[in-house]
Amino acid sequence: MPHIEIAAEKLIEILGFPITNALISSWLTVGILVAVALLLRGKILLVPRALQNLAEFFMESFLTLMEGVLGSREKAEKYFPIVGTVFLFILTSNWLGILPGVGSIGFFEETVGHGTRFVPLLRSAASDLNVTLALATITVLTVHVLAVGAIGIRPHLSKFFTFRGPIEFFVGILEFVSEFAKIISFSFRLFGNIFAGEVLLVITGFL
Repeated sequence: MPHIEIAAEKLIEILGFPITNALISSWLTVGILVAVALLLRGKILLVPRALQNLAEFFMESFLTLMEGVLGSREKAEKYFPIVGTVFLFILTSNWLGILPGVGSIGFFEETVGHGTRFVPLLRSAASDLNVTLALATITVLTVHVLAVGAIGIRPHLSKFFTFRGPIEFFVGILEFVSEFAKIISFSFRLFGNIFAGEVLLVITGFL
């Protein structure tokens, strides 16, 4: 039976900082997105072709979806950069995770008391809980920063800390605690989905 490792495997260490296979996949994902963005930026045409046409189709579809949720085109365009960036990062990293060679090309290393284990060179970024935790933390904090910018700090904080009555105060505290619960929930949901998919692929390949 193949060995299943929950934590991302460390490949090398630079200045005491461990470089894992999931971290390399994250860098690769960012590199692909930056390369595509630079390529599109340098060849913007009035009559779009190929890659520009695909990018414009994605942006228009995504903006239309956000417009339906937020209620206006102006708000959709305002928040598109952060929402689109997170979406593209997760989508691209997940697609990279199912490419041939990802998770199956690597090396064997000796472990203390457990014999040898297989260490893949690449592993889907979202299969590392550190990555999903970072994404969830950045997302939740960004939502609060944008909310403060939109309505002000006092109206935003009054959602969590209100003294109009004991029930309102208790509900506000629950809302405050739920913001931390969102970080945990978002982290484990994405991690669980991707990690479970990788486990299924490994077991299917073994069979």
